[in-house]
Amino acid sequence: MEHLIPAEWFFGLAWYWLLLITAGSVVALSLGADWLVGGAAGLAYRFGLPKVIVGATIVSLGTTSPEAAVSVMAAWNGDAGLALGNAVGSIIADTGLIFGLGCLMTQLPADAFVLKRQGLVKMATVGLLALICYACFAVMGNQAELGRWFGVLMLVLLVGYMAVSVRWAKEHPQGEPFIAPQADQTPESPKDKDDSCEPQTVPVVLILKLLVGLSVVIVASHVMVTSVSVLAGQWGVPQVVIAGTLVAVGTSMPELVVGMAAIMKGHKEILLGNVIGADILNVLFVTGAAAVAKPLPLIDATSSTPAIFLWLHLPVMLVVLGLFWGFITVSIRRGHFVRWYGVPMLLLYAGYVAAGFVFGTAG
Repeated sequence: MEHLIPAEWFFGLAWYWLLLITAGSVVALSLGADWLVGGAAGLAYRFGLPKVIVGATIVSLGTTSPEAAVSVMAAWNGDAGLALGNAVGSIIADTGLIFGLGCLMTQLPADAFVLKRQGLVKMATVGLLALICYACFAVMGNQAELGRWFGVLMLVLLVGYMAVSVRWAKEHPQGEPFIAPQADQTPESPKDKDDSCEPQTVPVVLILKLLVGLSVVIVASHVMVTSVSVLAGQWGVPQVVIAGTLVAVGTSMPELVVGMAAIMKGHKEILLGNVIGADILNVLFVTGAAAVAKPLPLIDATSSTPAIFLWLHLPVMLVVLGLFWGFITVSIRRGHFVRWYGVPMLLLYAGYVAAGFVFGTAG
C-alpha cells in the first residue's frame, strides 16, 4: 500500500488539508466496513454458514492483508523488528483492544462449537510461535532467527487451517446460538435487519459488495493513519509516540472498523470470528510470508533495547491470549461473554502501549 499511496504525498500538505483527508477517510472506513460486513453476513445467510466462521476465514483473510504486506516489505528491507513486531502487536491489538471494546459495547455470543475449535487453533498457533522464538534464542543466542523453514512450515499449516475450517463450517449445527436479550437490549426490529441477508440478493452481488468494502477499508485505513501521522509530526508529537500508537494500531484498523460495524449492524459473531481468525492468520500468514521472503532475526542489533521483542511483546501476547482462553472456557458454558471482560483486556493493552513508549523513549 505504501508503494501505491506513498507517505511523501502528505508531507507538503497544510494541516487543514490533512484534517479534511482524515475526516474523509473516516467516512470511507465507515462505508467500506458497512459493505464488507453486509456482504459477509449475506454470504453466510445464502450458503447456510455460521457468521462466526465467515468472520474467521473470509473476512480475516482480507483484514490481515495490510499486516502481511507491511511485514513482507519490512523483511525485504531488513527490518525484522517491524516484521515480527507488527504481527505480534496486531495479535495483542486484536484481542486486547478490539475484543475488549466489543465486550464493553455489547454481549458477544460464545459459540461452543466454534470456540472449542477455532479458539484452540488460535492458542496453538500463538503458542507455537512463542515456543519456536524462545527455542531459537536458547540455542542460537543473539544470532537467533526465524529462517525460511519457519515460513514454509507456517504456510503449510495455513493451508491445513483453511481446509479444516471449511470442514468445520459444514459440520457446524444449523443456526446461531440464541442469546436472550438483556434488560438494556431490545429485539431487532425489521428496519434494523441487514438488507444483504434478504433471499433475493444474488451471491455475486454479495461477493462484489464484500470485496469492494474490503478494498475501501484497506485503502482508507492507510490514508487515515498516514495523514494523522504526518499531522501529529507537524504538531510536534514525538515520533516514538506516533509509532507506538498510530502505526501500531494502523494495520489493525481494518479489524477494528469491521468489528465495530459488525456490532452496529447486529452481526456480533463476525467481530469474534474476525478477532480469532485474524490472530491465527497473523501467525500463519503474516509471519510465514515474511519469513519466506527473508529470514527474520529475533534480535535487532541496531536497537539499544535489542531483545524487547522477546521480553515485552511475546510475554504480553501470551498473557493476553491466556486471559482470552480463560474467558472462552467460562463463556461457552453460559453462551455469551460477560461485558466486564473488556475491562482487563483494555487495561492490558493500555499497559502494553505505555511500556512500549517508556522503553522506546529510553532507547
